[in-house]
Amino acid sequence: MPIAQAKKICPDLVLADGEDLSPFRDVSKRLHALLRSYSWNGKVERLGLDEVFLDVTDLVSYNVALLNRSSLSQSYFCLSRSDPEIGFEYDATAFAGCVLGGDGVQSYENVLYMRLLVASHLARYLRLKIEGEGYTSACGISTNKLLAKLVGDKNKPRNQTVLLALRQEDVLSFMDEHGLRKVPGIGSKTTRVLEGFVLGKEPEPDTHTMECSTTVGQVRTHPDICPATLSRILSSPGSEKSLGTKVWTLLHGVDDTDVKPARDIPTQISIEDSYRGLNHPSEIHRELLAITTSLLRRMHADLLAEEDDEPTHPTTARRWLARPKTIRLSTRPYTSPQDDKPYNWARQSRSCPLPSFVFHTTSSVTTTSPADLERTASRLVAETLLPLFHKINSPPVPPAAPSPPIPITTTAAVGGWNIGLMNVCVTNMSGDIGGSSGGDIGAMFRRQEGVLREFTVYDTAEGGDRSVEEGGASGDDDHHEGSHEGGEEKGVGAEGLVEMETEAEVDDAWDNDEAPDDQDAALCPLCERLVPRFAVLAHERYHSLGDA
Repeated sequence: MPIAQAKKICPDLVLADGEDLSPFRDVSKRLHALLRSYSWNGKVERLGLDEVFLDVTDLVSYNVALLNRSSLSQSYFCLSRSDPEIGFEYDATAFAGCVLGGDGVQSYENVLYMRLLVASHLARYLRLKIEGEGYTSACGISTNKLLAKLVGDKNKPRNQTVLLALRQEDVLSFMDEHGLRKVPGIGSKTTRVLEGFVLGKEPEPDTHTMECSTTVGQVRTHPDICPATLSRILSSPGSEKSLGTKVWTLLHGVDDTDVKPARDIPTQISIEDSYRGLNHPSEIHRELLAITTSLLRRMHADLLAEEDDEPTHPTTARRWLARPKTIRLSTRPYTSPQDDKPYNWARQSRSCPLPSFVFHTTSSVTTTSPADLERTASRLVAETLLPLFHKINSPPVPPAAPSPPIPITTTAAVGGWNIGLMNVCVTNMSGDIGGSSGGDIGAMFRRQEGVLREFTVYDTAEGGDRSVEEGGASGDDDHHEGSHEGGEEKGVGAEGLVEMETEAEVDDAWDNDEAPDDQDAALCPLCERLVPRFAVLAHERYHSLGDA
């Protein structure tokens, strides 16, 4: 809901300035590092600023094997393979925190039961460590990411819950009570389609939450629902081929996605802001300067590391952990809620290589002054972002000159762009990227032709010229880069998956800071799909033939 509309509904609404998320990001990085220090396999995946998935299967399995069945009440959890003195005592006869399911039956001979029990004590230990830093947390413990996240919502904001689902029937019973939109991986569009199919009519969302009351159980137990049916009703141009099977498995509580190994740096960094229609060039320059300054501040916070080359040296040098190679600008027109247009309607992007002067820092100090950041941002706006802006948005066409004629320069400066959103993003990271799983030589050979194309001499006997697309550094700026790191280990163990969530509710992803990459693409108003610019005419013909 727009703030202006909220103020009309509630005139006494108190607004707090939450634009600067730097303190939240700093705390998020510190708590992430704390949790990662207890991981043996490095599988600690950030989800936004305040949520973390931990795959503790190896750590839990190791400690279950150490249990003395004749003295479970005096158990010891070992946190290190090399040093048995690092750990804590716990009572392995009872779960730590809340338990959902299981009907109160104790099954010490059941391996899954014992692993979930031991994992609950590890979760409690980690939560106490977080509280020692001054922050509360909630936690869900289950056998996969989907179930861990859902059960973690049961006892917020300062408790933990184990989903004791030893049979598939227990998992289905747990899933059936949830609303469709609550299931991670099922978006609003898929929810509307499924609700319309099950109800046999257009769903009527709640006026406050804009969500319907249809549950997972209503969809899963519908007599006509099966993977083939889901694939048919959810299919659309450009949709994922296996979407029906994916939704079917999610409805049954099955999630085989791995917990991704931790990264020390993000795959991309972006800053965006929305506006009520920017038209004047001075407004564009002012807002571009503001978000670019914020972007540089984020880059310095996330990509610069301090290093002491000489312990006795009075100053601290800094180095770049990674250098983004590409900068991307995205804009879209302003739309009001009454326009009934999607959020990313007519969103367009352009990218180019990031200038090297952005990385010039004073190495003898630990911080860069605001004046230095603003100077760099001003140069970046003038030399790079404004040219990109004018490539995306053509100059406003001046009206027919009245009598006496008005100078074109005056009318052109008055406006006409009606910009409602601008996003500046740096991506395509290169350098010392922590958490990387190494290069893939097979992928390198597969990309060889495209990488070397502009350096290859072609036979132009037929008069054909080869041209290089503008913005040549933008070929690898997909923000899903690195999303399959560690993917060789298929199938996270069926136990010991912990989802930690701190109390702060801020949505900002480390590995997914923005919507899917839309560089040099346009949004089709008919099917709402991003289409490469060179294929727009063919895509329009596709729709015209389909309507014929």
